Amino acid sequence: MSSTRTIERTYPAVRTTEGGGFIVHRPFPTRMLMDFDPFLLLDEMGPVDYAPGEAKGAPDHPHRGFETVTYVLEGQFGHKDSAGHSGTLHAGDVQWMTAGAGVVHSEMPDPEFVRTGGRVHGLQLWVNLPRSDKMIAPRYQEMPSAQIPVATSADGNVSVKVIAGEALGVTAAIETRTPILYQHFTLQPGAKLVHAVPANYRVFAYALSGKGLYGEEGREIGAQQMVVFGNDGDTVTFAAGEEPLELLLLGGVPLKEPVVRYGPFVMNTEDEIRQAVTDYQAGRMGQITH
Repeated sequence: MSSTRTIERTYPAVRTTEGGGFIVHRPFPTRMLMDFDPFLLLDEMGPVDYAPGEAKGAPDHPHRGFETVTYVLEGQFGHKDSAGHSGTLHAGDVQWMTAGAGVVHSEMPDPEFVRTGGRVHGLQLWVNLPRSDKMIAPRYQEMPSAQIPVATSADGNVSVKVIAGEALGVTAAIETRTPILYQHFTLQPGAKLVHAVPANYRVFAYALSGKGLYGEEGREIGAQQMVVFGNDGDTVTFAAGEEPLELLLLGGVPLKEPVVRYGPFVMNTEDEIRQAVTDYQAGRMGQITH
């Protein structure tokens, strides 16, 4: 007999400025919630409309000890790093970057996009790495939109893009270091889904647009709210009201390890953070050639 998880609590996304001055909505980390093991940060970038010459990004910055997952909904993002990777992410694309031992990264709008302007909307998720993986070699998984598995319910009222994990019988193409689910659902008005989730995952939903009805009681919660489900069941339930509902469902197995963070470095001890700063300043994470 399956049971649906209750809603533990909700957290509003906080509007803040990041990188070179672009606006993000951030459900965590905030004063109310520092992290959601195994996740360290979730930023919704935009949606924002840039006039020609206005588009902003995040110039050269280092990372060590975790993974960054960039998912573009609208617009495009150029990226470069100190390991020689470069490219452009377009609408629907995902980049799963394992920073591991360290990489210097740049996320800037494509020059052509800066020239023309346009709408930018995307997400960045930081996934913590376990102690045993923090110093592995950096790795990229670039997943163009066309290669990300999608599924649709039998009645056609629920569709999902499966970035990590499994949904509606479809399994993700991306490999994760620890068990993760990352799914982008779209529900038509009145549609309802009871979705199985592994018992040992902590799980939350974050709606991008539309008011959702969550849990068995159908509690109405608006967009840009983080809905944390309890660990008291093997399914989560959500439904759309009178308008379409677009949401992210994220979850993972908690690492239950110490988290010491200093800006773009996330390790297990203060000494490891000091070493990361030293390594970066000494150029051991490399540099980007522009």
